[in-house]
Amino acid sequence: MVGDKGNSPIMSNNVTVDVRNIGGIEETSVEFSPGVTILVGRNATNRTSLLQAVMAGLGSDDVSMKADADEGGVDITVDGTTYTQELYRRSQSVVTDGEPYLEDATLADLFAFLLESNEARRTVARGDDLRELIMRPVDTESIEAEISRLVDERKELEAELEEIESLKGKLPGLEEERTRLESKITETQEELEAKEAELEAADADVEETREEEAELEDRLAELREKRSTLDDVRYDLETERESLEALEAERRELESEYEELPETPAGEIAELDTEIGRLRDRKQRLETEVNELQNVIGFNEEMLNGAADEVFEALGTADTDGGQITDQLLADDTVSCWTCGSEVDAEQIERTVDQLRKLSQQHLSEVNDIDTEIADLQQERTELQQSQRDRERIERRLEGIEEEVERSESSVERLQERRAELTETIEQVEAEVDEMESDSYGEVLDLHKEANQLEYELGRHENDLERVEENIASLERRIETESEVERKREELSDEIADLRTRIERIEQEAVEQFNEHMDTILGLLHYDNIDRIWIERVEREVREGRRKVTRNAFELHVVRSTASGTVYEDTVSNLSESEREVTGLVFALAGYLAHEVHESVPFILLDSLEAIDSERIATLVDYFAEFADYLLVALLPEDASALPAEYERLTEI
Repeated sequence: MVGDKGNSPIMSNNVTVDVRNIGGIEETSVEFSPGVTILVGRNATNRTSLLQAVMAGLGSDDVSMKADADEGGVDITVDGTTYTQELYRRSQSVVTDGEPYLEDATLADLFAFLLESNEARRTVARGDDLRELIMRPVDTESIEAEISRLVDERKELEAELEEIESLKGKLPGLEEERTRLESKITETQEELEAKEAELEAADADVEETREEEAELEDRLAELREKRSTLDDVRYDLETERESLEALEAERRELESEYEELPETPAGEIAELDTEIGRLRDRKQRLETEVNELQNVIGFNEEMLNGAADEVFEALGTADTDGGQITDQLLADDTVSCWTCGSEVDAEQIERTVDQLRKLSQQHLSEVNDIDTEIADLQQERTELQQSQRDRERIERRLEGIEEEVERSESSVERLQERRAELTETIEQVEAEVDEMESDSYGEVLDLHKEANQLEYELGRHENDLERVEENIASLERRIETESEVERKREELSDEIADLRTRIERIEQEAVEQFNEHMDTILGLLHYDNIDRIWIERVEREVREGRRKVTRNAFELHVVRSTASGTVYEDTVSNLSESEREVTGLVFALAGYLAHEVHESVPFILLDSLEAIDSERIATLVDYFAEFADYLLVALLPEDASALPAEYERLTEI
């Protein structure tokens, strides 16, 4: 490799590329500096092959091997670290292995490696779906699944907030009940003190009744205990019944929701996975065929453009006087076949190349159709998976409710039995107390009974107050968590909004970048009667499976003006080849910036710019140089002469 660095300074972070059997290169080693590096040469001088080698070292699979080689590879050293990509011929395809610069080169293939076959450039030239290409690197399926998970989590928090709000409504009633019980306790204590004073006065007159009173006190104490226990059981029974009713209501609601969900056989999702895998395999095969066709087309075009001298010499077509038989054949509109050396009509080769182009376009069109079909199937699979997750969630909860209902029903039955036992015991004790009452000591006994009843009521009120205060404390603790729950909900809402707008942000960023840079470049390149080329984001109704949905789309507008000043809108198909190529390059640059490709790939590669004149190429190169640490450009000598001398030049490969 011969390098001419002009007046540029020697920089320490040069890139070294060692190539073996890539494209038309058998073996070479090159080094280039940061900034702009121009690969200068005529057609068929391995400039594109070197760019493909750089792509391979960076991680791209969109490369070809030397026709007579079974294996090849690239070592590329960036910032002192060497990365390797090995290539092996397997049947009709080339497979790769190693540790290249990028684990996934999808973004770089689309928006940084801008060779002639680059899909971003070709999508603009063909007028295909621009938005689909911009959004292809975004894993929308994973984003939708994450959104679904976060939405479910947010629903749980919202249900918790609704419960807290309902608890707030219960708190005033509990506080009123606490105040009422405190008043009732004070009132009962006063009544009990008065009754005990009255009983003490009566007891002084009937000392002999002490033994009977003691027995009566025992029975009354037992009665108080049983009544208090019965009150506790009744409260627990009421609470358990309320819990059971809530569980039954939740079960009915879940069963109703479950019935509304569509059936989601696991086999259907598996079939979709299989079909998606089949389509991806088909797409990969088609893309491999397109790559091979592009290589064949490019090679034949270069040969037709007069780059076959060395090949012809190798085939022995030079005459003994040093003149070229090729010139004579070309004068008769014939060429020597560079495969077998026989004479062939040039138009016949051109027709064959045209057929190959049509076949390549058909394959690319089929790839686009497959992408659309894959997207439809992925959407259908996502919906089925979400439905399946909902069914499984409801089934798990119904199982849990069933267990809770069984426990609650068992508890209700146990409490009912306990209530019956206590009621029967209390009736027996009350009967015994009634028997102990006598006419002689009836007044004293009545006082004891009344005092005992007051003590029971006081104990019940105190127990009720304790329960109410526990409930109030529990509610207050739950209510205190409201701000934390709201904070978590807001965080989830922000995360959901961020995920939902991620796609929109990328779309908007790509459109803004394209429109901004297109306006700037059109101003720099001075194309006649083109006022503006711009992209508009619009919504379109499309069919996905069995339903129609609204999807975003990109519309490319071309605005022209006549000499008289009349402004009108034109189509991309009416742009010149130069204008289409520039538009495609700017679209790729917009994707490069919108996806922040520069953060992972500090390279932009440019090739096949012959449709653009030299001065405009120079302007484009200067412009693109602002966005990448390394800009590699393959140019013809006459086009390279228009660029500044300080740009590094590589002239032999």
